[in-house]
Amino acid sequence: MINRRACRTVKTGNVKIGPEGKISVQSMLNVEAHNIDGNVRQATKLEQAGCEIVRLTVPDKDAVKTLYAVKNAVKIPVVADIHFDYKCALESIAAGADKIRINPGNIGSDDRIKAVADACRQKNVPIRIGVNSGSLEKDILEKYGSVTAEGLCESALRHASLLEKFDFGDIVISIKSSNVQTMVKAYRLVAEQCDYPLHLGVTEAGTRRMGMLKSAAGIGSLLLDGIGDTIRVSLTADPVEEVAAGFDILKAVGVKTDCPQIVSCPTCGRTKIDLISLAEKVEKSLQGCNKPITVAVMGCVVNGPGEAKEADIGIAGGDGCAMIFKHGEVLRKVKEEEILTELLKEIEAL
Repeated sequence: MINRRACRTVKTGNVKIGPEGKISVQSMLNVEAHNIDGNVRQATKLEQAGCEIVRLTVPDKDAVKTLYAVKNAVKIPVVADIHFDYKCALESIAAGADKIRINPGNIGSDDRIKAVADACRQKNVPIRIGVNSGSLEKDILEKYGSVTAEGLCESALRHASLLEKFDFGDIVISIKSSNVQTMVKAYRLVAEQCDYPLHLGVTEAGTRRMGMLKSAAGIGSLLLDGIGDTIRVSLTADPVEEVAAGFDILKAVGVKTDCPQIVSCPTCGRTKIDLISLAEKVEKSLQGCNKPITVAVMGCVVNGPGEAKEADIGIAGGDGCAMIFKHGEVLRKVKEEEILTELLKEIEAL
């Protein structure tokens, strides 16, 4: 059981961000900002894949039309990513954005910051402050000599103080780095120094393979510490893959439990069935299953009912056959070509 960090809870649309809500999985649209139909299609696809919060960039006023269309096409919260133009933030709020991602220090005078804070307060729209390695202020870089966890933390809290000045506290903070060690340390620092909910991510993590590994290392480490309220796995890939990877990380650390956990052995010279292919088929077949069970796919009787005796259901391979077992007790023997079908029948009956 992971004890989540105590912090305030912020509501984004119908999603609670903080200890009163579950840890949600986010992604971001990567279709050109003015391509309304393309963004709507991708947002719908992400929603169908289970994405719980979707973000899109609003680089200018024309892109607000895309935001409006996406907002009206999906039921999940939509976040407007704003960089320097506070008027884009104001128009996005008016268009129905559920959250604004903006760094207050980048939009100019106090009057502009107050205008955004007041508009968000009026519509109950929270603000996510997003600091990363490329956004550090010059004075902070000079102070620390390079991008450091301490600098990222200081920058995030500085931006938050600009909103606090106008009594605005519906804030979510993210402090991402492409360096996993820096990212983890920065989040741990900010978690100690404020009570805002935190959005986790390793920015510019890379392509599908390394991006997933770096994200799992960084996000997973923090989740095990109880730190983190929303996550995004940033990949140079289809955003749908980010969503799947996000849920897999939550499963791996034991946060997401309303689904099967698959235990499978790495195989060895004792294995006499095509276990690798079988394990992949079992995993694919159970993607839509919401039973909190452990399913074991083991290569031989040595690693079968013995090592996987705590599994709710499983198979142990033999010579062209397998034993189906339940809580360590053998139920029956089946032929190799029947393993998947018979295993799924037992799972359905649980």
